[in-house]
Amino acid sequence: MTTWLKLAFSKWIVHRAGFTALFVGIVLSSINYGDSILNGTVTHAQILRMVLSFFVPYCVSTFSSVSAVLDKKSMRGGRTISGG
Repeated sequence: MTTWLKLAFSKWIVHRAGFTALFVGIVLSSINYGDSILNGTVTHAQILRMVLSFFVPYCVSTFSSVSAVLDKKSMRGGRTISGG
């Protein structure tokens, strides 16, 4: 679990997940709440849902990246991606 958390909070995974969450969150929020945003009629419930539109892709991207790194590491006989 410690290795998983270290990877999840590593700079490059946080950066990648953040970029993914930003892109996907903007697209989802625009599709789902664009009218409310443009009309200025966004409710508190919609704001919460918009936050989740960013949070969920962040979690999925983080989980996928960490899983890929750990799978790759196990296929290389325990060595890290950088070869160390």
